[in-house]
Amino acid sequence: MFAFAVLFSYNGCVNEDLGKGASGMEETNAFSETVIQQLQQALLAWYRAHHRDLPWRREVSAYRTWVSEIMLQQTRVEAVIPYFERFLHVLPTLADLAVADDALLHKLWEGLGYYSRVRNMKKCAEVCVERYGGRLPSSYEELCRLPGIGPYTAGAIASIAGQERVAAVDGNVLRVFSRILANREDIAKEVTKKHYRQYVSAFLPEAVDAGDFNQAIMELGAMVCSPNGAPSCAQCPVAAWCRAHTQGTEQEFPVRSAKKARRIEEHTVLVLVDQGRIALQQRPAKGLLAGLHGFAMSDERWERQQVEARYPHARNIVELHPHTHVFSHVEWHMNAFLVEERDPLASYHSLEEIEENMAIPTAFRPFYEAARTWIRMKGATDDTR
Repeated sequence: MFAFAVLFSYNGCVNEDLGKGASGMEETNAFSETVIQQLQQALLAWYRAHHRDLPWRREVSAYRTWVSEIMLQQTRVEAVIPYFERFLHVLPTLADLAVADDALLHKLWEGLGYYSRVRNMKKCAEVCVERYGGRLPSSYEELCRLPGIGPYTAGAIASIAGQERVAAVDGNVLRVFSRILANREDIAKEVTKKHYRQYVSAFLPEAVDAGDFNQAIMELGAMVCSPNGAPSCAQCPVAAWCRAHTQGTEQEFPVRSAKKARRIEEHTVLVLVDQGRIALQQRPAKGLLAGLHGFAMSDERWERQQVEARYPHARNIVELHPHTHVFSHVEWHMNAFLVEERDPLASYHSLEEIEENMAIPTAFRPFYEAARTWIRMKGATDDTR
């Protein structure tokens, strides 16, 4: 282990005074080896006493850690738990994932969004079957060579499942360490993330504890050093060594440049129904929601008169509640109409078939649920006649 001041000079930053914090350490020794060890011990003790009981922590393996980490991208822990348990029940091994068909994968992933994640997982599983005998490697270098696995995911798997002394830097870690260091580098830049992997590496304990340390930082960011509003510094086990806390500047960190404004697109969704069945069409193999099932959709906003002109023989046309779906770089602003008509060119499916075998993307889910409700209400009305 070496003093953090040596590593900090890599970025051209001076070893600024920590100030008279609760640690009582002299300012020039703020991140000495002794301080780093104290921080490690405090953080690990807190994590082992207070960490959440999560299914991927109860039984640790490279495969289980990988599945959980991919699911947790852009998704809350509470939402991931049932998906993780169902996924592992259906596909308990990497070899099972490698031979799963896309329809099954999409159904297992339904509601999580970013479906390219699970398709990339299958590609990775296929490579592992070919190169590693159906095993996911647990070393950082080998993991980084696999498709769909970047530095963060590789670091998480290698440290948690492989007990390798390597950093795993996600958004929580960036936020926590930006406050500990009072570092004003822009975390939206890739070069900053590379710097932070080096910064965090200086704080890592021995390999046997590296996985717990990485998870402790992530847990701290999720539960205490929160992104929205004031962090709960009174509950933080490392507040004594946190520069931002000592300076009273916690909410100034992390520094992040403004994101580019998302493009707005107007669409009209047409939900065709006939005799209790709903028409679905498979989207193109490339682009947003690639390969998934959805509804007919225009590239502009239609009014009711345009829908009536398009379907002059429709038995019913019902305007549905509009919905906005946000992707990373674009927003779909959608109005929608339910059209009761038999279109000979459309492919209709029963509710049972859809529920059991077909994944409806979150973007279209409100319209599907509205159509399902309409079909059931109509069926109940017809039964009373």
